[in-house]
Amino acid sequence: MSRLQLHNLGRMFGVVPAVDNVSLTLTDGEFVSLLGPSGCGKTTTLRMIAGFIKPSSGTISVSGTTISSPERMVAPEHRGMSMIFQSYAIWPNMTVAENVAFGLTLRKMPSSEVRARTEKMLSVVRLAHLKDRYPSELSGGQQQRVALARAIVIEPAVLLLDEPLSNLDANLREEMRSEIRRLHDEFKITTVYVTHDQSEAMVTSDRIVVMNQGRIEQVADPVSLYTKPQTRFVAGFIGRTNFLDGLSDGTHIRFDGFSVPADGVKAGPASFSVRPQSISIHAARSADEGRHGDAWWVQAVVAERAYLGEYWDYGITPVLSGQMLRVTAPPATSLSAGQTVWLAIDHRQAARVPAPEACA
Repeated sequence: MSRLQLHNLGRMFGVVPAVDNVSLTLTDGEFVSLLGPSGCGKTTTLRMIAGFIKPSSGTISVSGTTISSPERMVAPEHRGMSMIFQSYAIWPNMTVAENVAFGLTLRKMPSSEVRARTEKMLSVVRLAHLKDRYPSELSGGQQQRVALARAIVIEPAVLLLDEPLSNLDANLREEMRSEIRRLHDEFKITTVYVTHDQSEAMVTSDRIVVMNQGRIEQVADPVSLYTKPQTRFVAGFIGRTNFLDGLSDGTHIRFDGFSVPADGVKAGPASFSVRPQSISIHAARSADEGRHGDAWWVQAVVAERAYLGEYWDYGITPVLSGQMLRVTAPPATSLSAGQTVWLAIDHRQAARVPAPEACA
């Protein structure tokens, strides 16, 4: 079992709290991503788990045994962990097979076992036909597969990945994030993955930990995180969204330039995160509003548009409002700038978030 637990973990650099009171438990075999912008504390957290940085407060334990605290540190090589870095860190003077076998050889395993495990791993990562090549003869994606194979072949208790796809181009990143998830599903190694790319986190993770300024904002599975953000930061960081900030009197919610039925929202500030795909565009307000009974209808004007192949990306401003809303529409929905339309905002998909004043 490799249950990983962080308890009230903190790390100070001078007077700056890089990681501030982080608590998190990973179940055996779980894939968890630490996601956030640069400087949010995710990489410092990962390096504390790896044993490269001592925590200023709190503890890290694996299977109930403390491996990091301000008083005691287990050396990185004695933690039963493997780490993959941005630069891959594979040996340029070793062949693919020699790189993958390196950790097994260090453990002084019998040569027959080293050979058998190496061949099996090369087959799993689809590199058996390249086993005699050197890293300089491989593509970036192939080098990353070598790094993954070398890390996994020793069967670590915990696998750590520090933005491993950041050096790849967009197409390779898309391929490799699926490959990382495939390997995890096969080996079920407890995994901590650090990234600033939300797409990587959404594709690979069982749960995502969104961090901001050294603290955890929210921990949830990808679907819950996207559809039910608990903070404005999470709503704005995970995907694109529109923030509608209004004031409810118990009967209506008044936003900038338009109002909608309160539908049970109590009197006071009322703020919502509305995804661009939760807003549909119509030439006129529907005469059969029973089909759109869960919609807030708003008359608006198309301010700008961009064709992105799979969809149109529109900037649309409600009449009498100064706020532009981002709206996506199918390729066949071609509108012109200046055109008047009706927006149907599906409030079932509108996530309630704290008002701006509550986030100060």
